[in-house]
Amino acid sequence: MSVDACVFCRILAGELPSTTVAEEDRAVAFMDVNPATPGHLLVVPRTHAPDLFTVDPADLAACATLAQKMARRVRERLGADGVNLIQSSGAAAWQTVFHLHVHVIPRYDGDPLILPWQPAPGNAAEIAAVATKLTGD
Repeated sequence: MSVDACVFCRILAGELPSTTVAEEDRAVAFMDVNPATPGHLLVVPRTHAPDLFTVDPADLAACATLAQKMARRVRERLGADGVNLIQSSGAAAWQTVFHLHVHVIPRYDGDPLILPWQPAPGNAAEIAAVATKLTGD
């Protein structure tokens, strides 16, 4: 997808409407137009990067810092009981807009949002084998 066709780039350029709630040098937070819960917002880098694998580390750090700031804000100002931060990279991970973004989703006791992953005990040998592959540089 070209940067010109990227919906988040177009939002950042002022070509599409959005409700911005915070701006930093390298990152911007705006309300999600398809909110999972009241206060659901997105944090995006100002510079286009399709995903976690291609984003500049400084832009990623700026997004993480702004996501933390916004998580605190939704807890303090909206009375959220918790917060989910979700970053999806790749279609298999539910990414639908290919401009890196972090969902900041306020959670409220009893809210109807159900995420698809339900934790269950794993196989210890499989976990250890995968950990071996991931250890070290």
